[in-house]
Amino acid sequence: MKTVKRTTLFFLLLTTAVFFLHAQTNSTTTNNNFFDLSGSPQWVRDLRRWEIVAFGTIPFAMFTATFGMDMYRWNKANGMDFSDNGRKYAPWPLKSAGAISMESQEMEQTLIIAAGLCVTVAFTDLIITLIKRSNARKRAEALPHNATTINRRPLYEEPQIKEEQPETRDPGDSEIPASSP
Repeated sequence: MKTVKRTTLFFLLLTTAVFFLHAQTNSTTTNNNFFDLSGSPQWVRDLRRWEIVAFGTIPFAMFTATFGMDMYRWNKANGMDFSDNGRKYAPWPLKSAGAISMESQEMEQTLIIAAGLCVTVAFTDLIITLIKRSNARKRAEALPHNATTINRRPLYEEPQIKEEQPETRDPGDSEIPASSP
């Protein structure tokens, strides 16, 4: 038992030392964009968007699938009876005390349904994006050859953040106040 306590204390002391280390920064790049895909092909950007949408919808899809599975179980068990005994299969906000939890097979089905919802939403978003891009390309190709195109953009661009260098002054230099008229 003493060795377990000593080992735990050793690892705690070892890990707390990490908190006192300072992060290293690279002064040449102030704005690190790890996922800057501006120079990559369009299909890579589409794949990245698909991935973001698919993984971003997991919480919502899981909640929807769990609620739907609970509704199915409640209807199958007792036809959605609202008595205290009948609400043991009800979905989350309607459950009574002593609710019956899902079996492992039902949890697996819920997970598969949630994953299917995520993929469906991501593919729907991809299809809508491709259709919009195709329509914009067709409108641009339909313009006359020498037509003037107007690109809208913000009036003022956001300024780049630069690291401020401390001013070095001689202690003997003094500022001369401007004379007032």
